[in-house]
Amino acid sequence: MVSRSPTYRLLAGLLVTLLAVGVYSGYTIVQLRSLRSLQTDTIDRNRLDSLLLLRIQNSLNSLALDMRDMLDTDVADTARYPLTAWQPQFRRIRADLEDALAREERVAAAQSDPGQRRYLADSFRQFWASLDRVFDIAASGHADEARVQIRNSLQARQAALSTDVARLLVANNQSEQTAALRTQELYSGAERNVYVFLAAMLVVVVVTGLYLVQYVRRLFGQLAELSEQRRELAQQLITSQESTFRSISRELHDEFGQILTAIGAILWRADRRATREGIAPTEDLREVREIVQATLGKVRSLSQALHPSVLDEAGLESALAAYLPGFERRTGVRVAYEKTGTNHELDREAAIHLYRIVQEALNNVVRHAKSTQAAVRLRFDTAALVVEVEDDGVGYPKALTGDSPGSHGLGLVSMRERADLANGTVEFVESRNGGALVRATIPYRLTETHAAD
Repeated sequence: MVSRSPTYRLLAGLLVTLLAVGVYSGYTIVQLRSLRSLQTDTIDRNRLDSLLLLRIQNSLNSLALDMRDMLDTDVADTARYPLTAWQPQFRRIRADLEDALAREERVAAAQSDPGQRRYLADSFRQFWASLDRVFDIAASGHADEARVQIRNSLQARQAALSTDVARLLVANNQSEQTAALRTQELYSGAERNVYVFLAAMLVVVVVTGLYLVQYVRRLFGQLAELSEQRRELAQQLITSQESTFRSISRELHDEFGQILTAIGAILWRADRRATREGIAPTEDLREVREIVQATLGKVRSLSQALHPSVLDEAGLESALAAYLPGFERRTGVRVAYEKTGTNHELDREAAIHLYRIVQEALNNVVRHAKSTQAAVRLRFDTAALVVEVEDDGVGYPKALTGDSPGSHGLGLVSMRERADLANGTVEFVESRNGGALVRATIPYRLTETHAAD
């Protein structure tokens, strides 16, 4: 019994595979987007924020150096460079700091603590307010008091601001390390998912391949079983056909042949009696005798055509030698018969199959080849008997070259079946002169084994 088609199972497997690919692709896209967002929103932003914080830190260090220089100025230098002379330098540093702070606040706005940012901004405002008061005191002529304010207030505030900025840098570094770890996790997860996906696809491919191999093996097993059944059926049909031909041939030869022979004998005696009595035989009597003789000849020819007795008595070579002259008379096709090699006796079944192959090939010459001559070659090789039937007609149609029976119908199929039943092969090829060539090859050892069976 032929199993159901695997189409639905294969389609289901394909659907599952496509679904797995879709899920994996979607998950991978999400991971890639997370990685891109992490790199853009965290790592790159932290890096830029750290650069801005370093810029702020450098400006604060410049403030510290300038305030130290203001405090270290001696009396002579103070006369030439009063504290108010430092005011443009501090304005420049302040402008640079405010620009850096504004940029840093925009960069870190999405990930910073608002309270910490407000505290830093208030600290800077208080520092600039204190600095402005120091310059106002210095401008009013109280340079020593201004230095005291610098020493007691401004330097402490600058140190606090440097500490806050350093704390922000540390936080940025920690955030960047966390982002780097997260990036590594994403990369590791993506790599792991690739391996899992490849393993799953490999399993799907292996399972599908094994299923297809098993299904194809079952199909080939069923085809082999059907082929064997077909071979057995063909053998039974051909055996039954040969048995029927042999039975009809025997009936024609024994029954009808004897009846016609008896009728002919009776007519012959009647003719002789009429001659002795001086009575002239009638023309009708002579005509009946001729008809009986002609009918007897046709019955014997038909009996030989159905199953030549010489095939059982003298073998294939003698049967072909007896068949070919009659074929020439009936069809008008001249047949050149040639035998080479030492005669090798075949079993009866193989001889019958080869004889029928020659018959069918010659009939095809009459029906299809449009040729008036043919050649039959019987060659006894060392390992096999080769029979060839060749003509110089129109040859085979293009669709027939090779193994396909083409449009010639069951005749070539029958030849192929008979060759197969004799454990041999048959070929349908184009002859050297453009006609058709049928070549049947039957190995001796197989025919001997067949005969022993």
